[in-house]
Amino acid sequence: MILTQKLNAGYKDVHVLFDINATIEPNKITAVVGPNGSGKSTFLKAIFGLASVYSGNVIFKDNDITNVPSHERTKLGIAYLPQVDNVFTNLTVNENLKIAGYTLDKKEFEVRKGIALRAFPELKDFLGRKSGTLSGGERQFLAIATALIRKAEVLMLDEPTAQLSPKFAEIIFDKIVELRDDFNLTIILVEQNITRALEISEKAYLLVSGRVAFEGKSDELRDHERFEKLCMGLV
Repeated sequence: MILTQKLNAGYKDVHVLFDINATIEPNKITAVVGPNGSGKSTFLKAIFGLASVYSGNVIFKDNDITNVPSHERTKLGIAYLPQVDNVFTNLTVNENLKIAGYTLDKKEFEVRKGIALRAFPELKDFLGRKSGTLSGGERQFLAIATALIRKAEVLMLDEPTAQLSPKFAEIIFDKIVELRDDFNLTIILVEQNITRALEISEKAYLLVSGRVAFEGKSDELRDHERFEKLCMGLV
């Protein structure tokens, strides 16, 4: 679904990622883990067009999108949900959903809205509420629901359980699995809860200091004899 080829990226003069070769397989969950500052979020932003790419390529469904603006990547079916500021807090839940579907005609919007609310029925009771009054977990529900309305094929989640209670975090993990299974979404998951991310994913990339330190099956990383040292960047 997505390939990065010798991807070097960062922000202006700050070089963060070095020669990242990654293969994101369709309809699977790929976990991107590593210590703080290892370049995980920059990897997602480079795929979405929010980081500067110095060299290398981003390929989506056999098309080079390295120089395609981020808003055009959204139209292609790629959704990036940052850890914070992923909904319009001053608007109601329903208004957020409408904005997500602004390119759809009324009939198609209602169909997509129905799909989103079936995936996240918890939002049905909050349609008239300002999004800023929702809990952190409920805002994550809404953010993902807007991606469903936009007919995303690839969903990139940047630490979706950060600052959530353990109970709500577990609900989010369950929802991510449902999105893969029920909607055939391709999911790239950046997550600090490394063990749980590896449990629900098929493939994993471990980034350390902006480079790939491990690539392979998630259970191979989880069961690695040097797992803890690898995840702390002691490679």
